[in-house]
Amino acid sequence: MAGKRVHGSFRKLPSGRWQVRYTGPDGLRHRLATTYETRRAAESAWATVASDIGLGQWVSPITSAVTVQEYSERWIDERAGLSARTRDLYSSLLRLHIIPTLGDHELRAVTPAAVRQWRQRLLTKGVGESTVAKAYRLLRAILATAVDDDLLSRNPCRIRGASVENPAERPVLTLAQVMDLADAIEPRYRLLVLLAVFGSLRWGELMGLQRRDFDLNAMTVNVARSVAEIDGELVVKAPKTAAGVRRVSLPAGLRDEIRDHLDAYAEDGPTGRVFVGPRGQTLRRSNWTKIWRPAKASASIPPDVHLHDLRHTGNHLAAASGASTKELMTRMGHASMRAALIYQHATVDRDRAIADSLDRMMRHGS
Repeated sequence: MAGKRVHGSFRKLPSGRWQVRYTGPDGLRHRLATTYETRRAAESAWATVASDIGLGQWVSPITSAVTVQEYSERWIDERAGLSARTRDLYSSLLRLHIIPTLGDHELRAVTPAAVRQWRQRLLTKGVGESTVAKAYRLLRAILATAVDDDLLSRNPCRIRGASVENPAERPVLTLAQVMDLADAIEPRYRLLVLLAVFGSLRWGELMGLQRRDFDLNAMTVNVARSVAEIDGELVVKAPKTAAGVRRVSLPAGLRDEIRDHLDAYAEDGPTGRVFVGPRGQTLRRSNWTKIWRPAKASASIPPDVHLHDLRHTGNHLAAASGASTKELMTRMGHASMRAALIYQHATVDRDRAIADSLDRMMRHGS
């Protein structure tokens, strides 16, 4: 319909106000939602609509009347390829951060100004910047589909940089702190701390470990599954990406630690779970806090250190050992270089080591 001239008709109502009617590109008769005091005002309003039709930017006032909540929920339902965890994340972002403010808005009422105000409101309420960025990315993706569906002429999410997460640098523990923490935590969970660091394992991967995953001769652990909590239920699934399925080499110094743990705390049999609670239950993050906090306090570890920071520490140690980007990617279970490169930034210690190596070369001429 772009480029075709469309005519509107003007009718004076019994009230004295003017109404505009026209046939839209969809072949249906429409009228502008507002009536006008004068014909000139009606003609001015019609000129804007006619311009949108001529430029191919017209949006049907019938189909665009759907609300953000209705369209967003349908958008999630129609994405069959989403993992259960991603679906759970999207539903949570919608429920907590998008629907309370924008849910009742019709799609056509979501303007760039409304998006800016919504985002600023979340930040003012104290919602974390990373969470706000995730919510913004989700809203932008939903509204991009609405554009494809001809419900919007243009995506109103146009805030530069709003989708980028800039999380604060997480703490890195020293080796002495790692060992103090391992000594301070309940003996049942000592190996969990050590594997999180020296195996660079995630929480879900630790919970998914079975006896058969360890090869104490080769000193490796096979990461083949992960445990996730979705809608309150614990689900055993494959790692997040194909790269997450991996065999990780472990320091030989962990051999006795692993053997002692398997003898004392793991379930029996090849498929026996390695980490279980005193009553044989799989640990949940919510319960882990009761174990984690006292151990940190006893070991004088800062209270803002999370379990995931142990993996973060292990990745830093691996990078400091001279591991290449590809080696770090394999060890960490990442499919892209981005995360691995984070751990290869220059440090004072590494820079000093390089300088010392150059010095030896200068002195010996080789």
